[in-house]
Amino acid sequence: MVPEEVRKRVEELRREIHYHNYRYYVLDSPVISDAQYDALMRELRQLEEQYPELVTPDSPTQRVGAPPAPEFAQVRHPAPILSLENAFGPEEAWAWLERISKLLPPDTHLDFVVEPKIDGLSVVLHYRDGVFTLGATRGDGEVGEDVTANLRTVRQLPLRIPVAPDGPQPPPYLVVRGEAYMTVRDFEEFNRRQAEKGEKTFANPRNAAAGSLRQLDSRITAQRPISLLCYQVVAYEGEPTPPSTQWETLQYLRALGFPVPEQATYCPDFACAVAYCQEWERKRDTLPYEADGMVIKINDLRVSADLGVVGRTPRGMVAYKFPGREATTRLLDIRVNVGRTGVLTPYAVLEPVPIGGVVVTKATLHNFDYIAEKDIRIGDRVIVKRAGEVIPYIVGPVVDVRTGEEKVYTPPDHCPSCGEPVTRVSGEVAVYCANAACPAQLVRRISYFASRGAMDIETLGEKTAQLLVDRGLVRDVADLYFLRKEDLLGLEGFAEKKAENLLAGIEASKQQPFSRVLTALGIPQVGGVVAETLAHHFRSVDRLAQATEEELQQIPGIGPEIARAVAGWFRRPRHREIIEKLRRAGVKLAEEAPVAEAGPQPLAGLTFVITGTLSRPREEMVALIERYGGKVTDSVSRKTDYLIVGEAPGGTKYRRAQELGVPMINEEQLMEMIGVRREA
Repeated sequence: MVPEEVRKRVEELRREIHYHNYRYYVLDSPVISDAQYDALMRELRQLEEQYPELVTPDSPTQRVGAPPAPEFAQVRHPAPILSLENAFGPEEAWAWLERISKLLPPDTHLDFVVEPKIDGLSVVLHYRDGVFTLGATRGDGEVGEDVTANLRTVRQLPLRIPVAPDGPQPPPYLVVRGEAYMTVRDFEEFNRRQAEKGEKTFANPRNAAAGSLRQLDSRITAQRPISLLCYQVVAYEGEPTPPSTQWETLQYLRALGFPVPEQATYCPDFACAVAYCQEWERKRDTLPYEADGMVIKINDLRVSADLGVVGRTPRGMVAYKFPGREATTRLLDIRVNVGRTGVLTPYAVLEPVPIGGVVVTKATLHNFDYIAEKDIRIGDRVIVKRAGEVIPYIVGPVVDVRTGEEKVYTPPDHCPSCGEPVTRVSGEVAVYCANAACPAQLVRRISYFASRGAMDIETLGEKTAQLLVDRGLVRDVADLYFLRKEDLLGLEGFAEKKAENLLAGIEASKQQPFSRVLTALGIPQVGGVVAETLAHHFRSVDRLAQATEEELQQIPGIGPEIARAVAGWFRRPRHREIIEKLRRAGVKLAEEAPVAEAGPQPLAGLTFVITGTLSRPREEMVALIERYGGKVTDSVSRKTDYLIVGEAPGGTKYRRAQELGVPMINEEQLMEMIGVRREA
């Protein structure tokens, strides 16, 4: 007989897990942590093992994920796309080995392959006669969603195999399983761009990748930095004979042109496999993507298949889970930062809690829509996650422990810094303070204006900017050029020499070229490269200020978002006043007439992109290339002739150049092309 309380608990667990599967797999919006989900599943499995008569076909232990979203066509997988049993630490990993060893002949020798457990979205890729014909999400493990059009936009996915002419001949029908994901670096840059545009930001790379692949418009997916890694042959028909081991499978997939995990390794015994998992547990932050563990797989695919399946988890592999880097704590308050461009960003003030060796007291809340969607309230007990160097963020509230005293948060309708009404553009998630004289924005605007990539006023940092704003000496960036020594001597920490140095730095910045002035103005969407493009095209601020959005979009590299931001910035009277003050101060607001080059132009007609750190500032390198006839753009395309690679190159440009076959050169090789020796 099954106790009634056990029966009720099993039903309750199933309802909870079904709901959380739906939140995770369908909505891409989980409200509990992975650790909490694992605990629910473990409790349910234990109860079903103790009372097998309670097992039903619709139990979460008998299926994977949740039903596909109704917006997409359904795809039945040729074989079940299974989930994995978890092992938390070496002891549970060895216990898994002991369990499966009892099911094998005593003299069976086992070797293993260990692969990273990437936190992404599982995808199933179909190829007929070497051509990619269908791509689906995992869905519930039996039926997924048809996202073929979106997957076609993923640059790492081969549309035809083999990719290399000398690659192995593919079978008539091949189905491969992989993981679609965003690298941590791409995710942070993508979220930054989304925030700048006032569009939705994502809580983590997994949600960003899943949300991108499940767009109904594949043109949106094409603009997202999705990556792919493959690791399993799901179905195989025809000749030649498929690989018989997991290690051979990875080599075979790589030979066909599929990206496979570089961190995968072969282990001759289980001690090696566990040690490798522990090694990556220590250095998990060096992985380019988020991973919550490693997967230990029996190398011999026949032995693995003969072991069979328990519920919906294969016996022949196990997930070695890393310790969770999240915790629960009390949300004490929600406050707001005002950014340089006027965007209001909420953040959480937390009861101090240690996570991953760091005491966390604040965490990002992304935007006001995120707070509403997650129903995060002041006073809630919340789940806080910290992964690597990513800023801690709130995963969601622990609703079950609410007391009723929690307060629903209301977003501000006035700027917390200047008190002016805030605005929100239709269709955007960002809330703005449009007051150009807002003190919170002003401090950041001045710091940015004086930064190395802009006007390069070394003696003017954020602390000094705060002093200038607090004393009312600077109400916009142009006021810097009208400061007097006697103004500065009254500031805390300013003596004669420091005041003179600051004024000298401000005076010297008047010699910065027009492109640097454009950068320093902080126009949304306008960084160094875009500023150089606009300066070279219009040659003066007056001509640029008169340009329409249509005119701006005619310039190579200037899209509709940049055009809208630039034209909108110059339409504001307050911004035109700043330009006039800069003109009176003697700041350069026009390009100097180009000097005709009498010498050779060895780079004429060539387009370059720079990634990484070179021996001289980027602006100098751009000027050097242009002096010898070349052109520099910000992104790699089919029109790029060379990618110049410095130290610590950016992954996106490097990978794009590899995909397009763009030649890569270093600084020495560039100098050889020019015909000059690199300066020390």
